[in-house]
Amino acid sequence: MPYFDAASAAPLHPVARQALLAALDEGWADPARLYREGRRARLLLDAAREAAAEAVGCRPDELVFTPSGTRAVHSGVSGALAGRRRTGRRLVVSAVEHSSVLHAGGAHATAGGEVTEVPVGRNGAVDPDAFAAELGEGVALACLQSANHEVGTEQPVAEVAGACREAGVPLLVDAAQSLGWGPVPEGWSLLTASAHKWGGPAGVGLLAVRKGVRFAPQGPSDERESGRAPGFENLPAIVAAAASLRAVRAEAAAEGARLRGLVDRIRARVPELVPDVEVVGDPVRRLPHLVTFSCLYVDGETVLSELDREGFSVSSGSSCTSSTLTPSHVLRAMGVLSEGNVRVSLPAGTEEADVDRFLEVLPRVVASVRERLGGGGPAGGGSGERGDLVVDALGKRCPIPVIELAKVIGTVRVGGTVTVLSDDEAARLDIPAWCEMRGQLYEGESAGPGGGRAYVVRRAS
Repeated sequence: MPYFDAASAAPLHPVARQALLAALDEGWADPARLYREGRRARLLLDAAREAAAEAVGCRPDELVFTPSGTRAVHSGVSGALAGRRRTGRRLVVSAVEHSSVLHAGGAHATAGGEVTEVPVGRNGAVDPDAFAAELGEGVALACLQSANHEVGTEQPVAEVAGACREAGVPLLVDAAQSLGWGPVPEGWSLLTASAHKWGGPAGVGLLAVRKGVRFAPQGPSDERESGRAPGFENLPAIVAAAASLRAVRAEAAAEGARLRGLVDRIRARVPELVPDVEVVGDPVRRLPHLVTFSCLYVDGETVLSELDREGFSVSSGSSCTSSTLTPSHVLRAMGVLSEGNVRVSLPAGTEEADVDRFLEVLPRVVASVRERLGGGGPAGGGSGERGDLVVDALGKRCPIPVIELAKVIGTVRVGGTVTVLSDDEAARLDIPAWCEMRGQLYEGESAGPGGGRAYVVRRAS
C-alpha cells in the first residue's frame, strides 16, 4: 500500500532501526552516572549530539534533545521571550507557521504579550520586506519556518535572518520539514526540528540555541540537557534519531532530485486529468517531495477515504486541523481553495509505478465523489436572464455552498449577482477562490441571517 504522507511522519529509516536496536542493548543506563554502564551511555549521547549538531550547523553544546518537536518549539519560544522580556513583549510570526508555533504565540498573548502575524502571498511565502517592517521596537522574538508543512513552499529564511540581525531580533526557525533535506541557511538564532519527520523514531525533538542568545528556560528544570529539557533522556531513540539524520542527509541530493521529478509529474498531470483543480504552493522554491492540490465540488475527507480504499495513504490540509470543521489556517492565509484538498508527500524510496497508479486512480475517485454530491457541472456559460438571486446554503457543509453557487450562476444575467447564505467557515475561503478559478467577480461578504454570512458573486461571463 503506497504511503504518501511522509510530511506527517516518515517511515522509520533502516539505519534508525539498526541504531535503535543496538542502543537498546548498549544505552539503557543513566548517562549521568559515573559507573561503566553510565559512561557507555554518556558516550552514546555525546556522539548523537555531535552528529545532530553537525547536521544542524551548530556547536554540540548549543543543542539539546527534547521529547518532541512540539516541545522544542514551545521551549524555544517561551525561553527566548523570557530571556528578552526587558526588550519587549512582541512576538512576530508568519501566518502559516506550524500550529505548535501559533499555540505558543497564543499562550504568550494570554499572558499579556503581543503577537503579530505577517501575511503570505498565494504561493505561501512571506515577503521579506513585509517581515522586516514588523521588526520594530519591543520585538523580543521572530519565528519563521524553513519550509511549509502543508504546501511545501520554502521561506526566504536568509533574507529574513538578515533583517532580524539588523534589527537585533533573534530568529527561531522551525526546520521540522526541511532538516532531512539539507542545512538551514545561516543567520538563525534558535532552531527546532522533529526526528519523525526525517525517518527517525517519534518522541525526539531538537532545540538549538546559539551562544549569546538571551534564553531563560521556563518551568521546572533539572540538571539534564542544560536545564532546557528536564527528565531522563530516551537515549535509544536519540541515538536512532541522530543516526538516521546523518543517513538521510547523505542520501538527500540524489533522492531529492528523484522525488522532485515524481512530484513535478503530479503537479503537471493532476490539472490535466482532473477538471477544476488548483495546485497550490510555490512551483519552484519548495520541498522536493511534497505537493498539495485542491479539487472543486468535493469534500477532502471523502476523497481521502476513497483513496484509502484504493490503497493510497494521503492527507488533507493540515494534519493538525483535519479533524476540525474549519479550513486549514495555511490555505486560509494563502487565500487559495480549501475544499477537496489533498496533500501528497512522498517518502524516500517511492516507486515511479506507484505515482503512475495514483494518477490513474485519482480522476476516477474525484469524479465519483462529485457525482454523489451533484457537483462538477459547468458554472456560467448559460444565457440566463434572471435578476439577482439568493441561494440559501445555511446548515450545509463544504463543498455544498460552492456547488449550489455553481449550479445557478448561469441562470442569472451577465452583471447580475448571486448571494450565497452560508454558516460554514470554509465558504469564506472557497467562494472567493471559486470566483478566481471560474472568472467570476467576488463582491465581498456581510452579515447574514441565522448567524451566517452573505457572500455576493457577480456574474462576469
